[in-house]
Amino acid sequence: MFFLYNLVAYFAELLLHLFALFSPKIKLFVEGRKDVFKILGNKITPSDKTIWFHAASLGEYEQGLPIMEQVKTKFPNHKMVLTFFSPSGYEIRKNNAVADVTIYLPLDTPKNAKRFLKLVKPEMVFFIKYEYWPNYLKELQKKNVKTFLISGIFRKNQAFFKWYGGFYRNALKTFHHFFVQNHTSKELVQSIGFNNVTVAGDTRFDRVATILEKDNRLDFIESFCDNSTPDSKKTTIVIGSSWPKDEELLIDYINKTTHNLKFIIAPHNIKSEQIEKLKTAITKKTVLFSEMAGKPLSEYDIFIIDTIGILTKIYSYADIAYVGGGFGHPGVHNILEPATFGVPIVIGPNYSHFAEATALVHQEGCISIKDQKEMNQALDLLVQNLDERHEKGHICSTFVQMNKGATEKILNLI
Repeated sequence: MFFLYNLVAYFAELLLHLFALFSPKIKLFVEGRKDVFKILGNKITPSDKTIWFHAASLGEYEQGLPIMEQVKTKFPNHKMVLTFFSPSGYEIRKNNAVADVTIYLPLDTPKNAKRFLKLVKPEMVFFIKYEYWPNYLKELQKKNVKTFLISGIFRKNQAFFKWYGGFYRNALKTFHHFFVQNHTSKELVQSIGFNNVTVAGDTRFDRVATILEKDNRLDFIESFCDNSTPDSKKTTIVIGSSWPKDEELLIDYINKTTHNLKFIIAPHNIKSEQIEKLKTAITKKTVLFSEMAGKPLSEYDIFIIDTIGILTKIYSYADIAYVGGGFGHPGVHNILEPATFGVPIVIGPNYSHFAEATALVHQEGCISIKDQKEMNQALDLLVQNLDERHEKGHICSTFVQMNKGATEKILNLI
């Protein structure tokens, strides 16, 4: 089975170089891996002690950040190596403050795994949520390196739990301990013979809870919202990580609503042509982040954020939040960031893969909609009914606070 897996890995590497000629994202994926071993050779010396964290993408990085920060504090003499698989994680967080070395993870071939671990020499390894690379895990097992899964999620449709999944089950033998998010995951792992598993919860709750302790002010958002007097205050709806299907419904609502509202839109895709298409479709007075200099922001109704990295702070200004992605697959984006600020949330219909979204819909802090009519009803309800808005917001903030503590559980057991 390893032979077939490695054969596929080698062919994939060749195909990626071909596809990189036509896809900017795949080009980043390929180009970003060219100098990985050179970077490691320059930044890690034979005498260095290291700890390695691996995140598939941006979401997993945010999930692992509380653990990374605490581990860095507890092991100040170790260098921290952070790897990403996806460009959408690496390109946004390549200049993070927590890791000493941030790089792409080389593709999972026997040669790459051996070379990578020979250079890094980690004393501990943390895989965040998922991604199980058999060659890396095999080498870690050979070297008896303590390897942990944090904020893990397992589902019964994964290969580990199928009759043909022996190859993948063997890879799990590398892990010294599984820290999973829920009891379903624990039971699944135990069903295939692993008892080194603890339900620790989701470290994202710890991360978003600490956001409240930070300075979330943005002068330009304050100017746009113009809450300087009671008479000037308007209800602000923040639309985060929206996709075209979300925007189709939202634009219809924005153009037709008669309520006195302000909208801040932070699309998932900030390519210029997509932003221009969005701006053109809106009939109300609209300003872009990239063009705001010198403009009287308070006079605009719509503020389109065509940049990255500030959405979390923007949620602190929301009276209502719409979080995008719920009309696609696997589904809705991160709802915990607006939730921690006590903001009621509206999302699309595809959220079942996300435990926090499922829980908040069940608890009625979050409203799921499936079409234009339900979109209009949900937003009108939250705009017009202050009691409903505040109650749902309170449910959201309480939900975050009640689910904190995963980081402490993991660190205590490690």
